[in-house]
Amino acid sequence: MSGILEGKRILITGVLMESSIAFHTAKLAQEQGAEIILTAWPRPTLTERIAKKLPHPDKVKVLELDVSNDEHLARLEGQVREHLGDRLDGIVHSIGFAPQDALGGNFLNTPFESVATAMHVSAFSLKSLTMALLPLMSEGGSVVGLTFDAKFAWPQYDWMGPAKAALEATSRYMARDLGKQNIRCNLISAGPIGSMAAKSIPGFGELAAVWDSRSPLEWKLEDPEPAGRGVVALLSDWFPKTTGEIIHVDGGLHAIGA
Repeated sequence: MSGILEGKRILITGVLMESSIAFHTAKLAQEQGAEIILTAWPRPTLTERIAKKLPHPDKVKVLELDVSNDEHLARLEGQVREHLGDRLDGIVHSIGFAPQDALGGNFLNTPFESVATAMHVSAFSLKSLTMALLPLMSEGGSVVGLTFDAKFAWPQYDWMGPAKAALEATSRYMARDLGKQNIRCNLISAGPIGSMAAKSIPGFGELAAVWDSRSPLEWKLEDPEPAGRGVVALLSDWFPKTTGEIIHVDGGLHAIGA
């Protein structure tokens, strides 16, 4: 029986650790029949080592990509064509970064330069990455990003909260403008995962502890596979008319008031 991504070609960003949602997305995508290509920054060699743990490591190419670097974005289409051919069916945006002075309870004192960096890398890059690859998506496709529910002010999360809110709005506007090309743009809003991104947030344990008492379904910090399954489902043809959506894979906490 073929997988739900059989024959699809997918570019996946953000595979930095085996414990990440991006890694499990890549793993599931291969298991479901997709050809994948990975991008990495600032240490492509780290991603190359992690990629060896995928089901088909010999079929994975890792490209160096800083999404805030216009030269990197300009060369990306040609690099993908070289390795995957002239068609791309999906993009996974698993990128987020904020300087340390934009996190950990420093919200009121963070300088604009740090806020601008967080917005550029974490939100604007959804648009710039997609536009860099748009010529390869002439037959339509699916763009899937990862957010952390931006309706709320989370402890310690600070300027990554507004950055994720900007990401969510960006996805909606992209859905509006790319729908006529049959390109769907959606987000997965995942619960906290013990990834590299999480470890960079001071006081992450305080934030994650909210799930212990409020999540209707048991939530495991060490299990990114449910979120990865959500990403793969959105990449597939099983959501052909879903766009501009945010699907929560968070144990149901988003529905609970107190």
